[in-house]
Amino acid sequence: MEAESPVSHGVTAKMIQATFLSALKMLDVGKWPIFALCSQEELKLIRQACVFGSAGNEVLYATENDEVFVRGTNCSGCLGTGDIQSTIEPRRLDTLCGKKLACLSYGSGPHVVVATAEGEVYTWGHNAYSQLGNGTTNHGLVPCQVSTNLVNKKVIEVACGSHHSMVLTSDGEVYAWGYNNSGQVGSGSTANQPIPRRVTSCLQNKIAVNIACGQMCSIAVVENGEVFVWGYNGNGQLGLGSSGNQPTPCRIAALQGIRVQRVACGYAHTLVLTDEGQLYAWGANSYGQLGTGNKSNQSYPAPVIVDKDRVVEIAACHSAHTSAAKTQGGHVYMWGQCRGQSVILPHLTHFACTDDVFACFATPAVTWRLLSVEPDDHLTVAQSLKKEFDNPDTADLKFLVDGKYIHVHKVLLKIRCEHFRSILSNNDDEIIEMSEFSYQVFRAFLEYLYTDSINLPPEDAIGLLDLATLYGENRLKKLCQQTIKQGICEENAIALLSAAVKYEAQDLEEFCFRFCINHLTVVTQTPGFAEMDHDLLKNFISKASRVGAFKN
Repeated sequence: MEAESPVSHGVTAKMIQATFLSALKMLDVGKWPIFALCSQEELKLIRQACVFGSAGNEVLYATENDEVFVRGTNCSGCLGTGDIQSTIEPRRLDTLCGKKLACLSYGSGPHVVVATAEGEVYTWGHNAYSQLGNGTTNHGLVPCQVSTNLVNKKVIEVACGSHHSMVLTSDGEVYAWGYNNSGQVGSGSTANQPIPRRVTSCLQNKIAVNIACGQMCSIAVVENGEVFVWGYNGNGQLGLGSSGNQPTPCRIAALQGIRVQRVACGYAHTLVLTDEGQLYAWGANSYGQLGTGNKSNQSYPAPVIVDKDRVVEIAACHSAHTSAAKTQGGHVYMWGQCRGQSVILPHLTHFACTDDVFACFATPAVTWRLLSVEPDDHLTVAQSLKKEFDNPDTADLKFLVDGKYIHVHKVLLKIRCEHFRSILSNNDDEIIEMSEFSYQVFRAFLEYLYTDSINLPPEDAIGLLDLATLYGENRLKKLCQQTIKQGICEENAIALLSAAVKYEAQDLEEFCFRFCINHLTVVTQTPGFAEMDHDLLKNFISKASRVGAFKN
């Protein structure tokens, strides 16, 4: 059986472009637990991200300004910060800032391999098997460019196995380096490879278009749709019908006549997608990760029936026995190990993209590719309404309050407020004067009808509470009370208590009373207490006495 250490996978920008666009605006990086450390402001700036590590506790992300940050446990220096200290705060990777990341992959050490939009390759992290390609076995604590044998080569795709690395160049050449105990580097031997070496043999005159790595195996798809495999084969993950390791690339004969477009490798299994949108799988199947309806390993490619619809995307992740696929109709399926359950057939989910499968059902919660998050310029209905408040260009009604105009829309006021539905039904006026409330209070009320929220200091919220009581707006009354509670202090406590009594807000009255009792010495020395209404003062003293406020 294959050793129980995670395999790795390649993540590319070009893979994303064709099939990920429909899901971009739906993607929420917050579904990965590690992002709980980010503020909403930080999350809004993220444009690319990769969650990795044996527990999903490391993350690298790029912002809209092409700045690159990392945070997490930093095992083997995999964050590239120059040390091995964990960090709960984001740390900037100056080497990569401004580089524009094109693709990223990681191993189980972990080590990290990145290609930039210019085709440069940077590596860092675990390096006990020379998987960083720098000719040493010293861990790399900062990103360093790999140039040996890659000079004048533009790398367009990267993939990592457990401890080996592989890249694809723009001219279709494949280079590999690192751990080679099972022939996964494709050199024909089992000696580790300290620097990038071109994979030749059967690939010598072929143009590769896609690469992927299993734990200790490697796979390449060439332009005519043929699939070549090499490395470890203990679970049949090479698809050759045997279990013997393969030290050099070998074509999968069982796929003769089938044009493969993409390949994805899981922990110890392989998925391929054909040009006709069909899916084949082989390798380990102890969790049903092949989707064949059983748990038997397969050493030959087996068809997987996902849907009557065409499959446009396949996904597998190095740290889990989970598989996922997306159809042309946008349906996302998952199978294999899903939160401890073995799902032996493709299961339809409610997700919009395959990435969500790994965020919500893979253990650990990592990403199977470099996520691309596009800025969402689409406005929801709520956002559109908020934007139109007090907009003179679209408004059909003006309120004149304290000599100032507030621009609104009659139809919205009638929909949102029973009071306005009544007074505006047979009213064709374009200007209505309002004298009962101050400009600030009445404007806050109208804005609430557009936004469902209020933004007022607690003293002004008292006036809004008066309005909400008069107009019968119970939800607004609750919001006012919350605002008042959050802004109470010794200086305004009596004024807020008086307002609560006046507007019969019992919950607020009780809150203000308790606050006054808990700060009694300071509150009784304020001007507000000295100017307190006689009846209110009498009731306050009586109630305070009953709760023992004046006992020694």
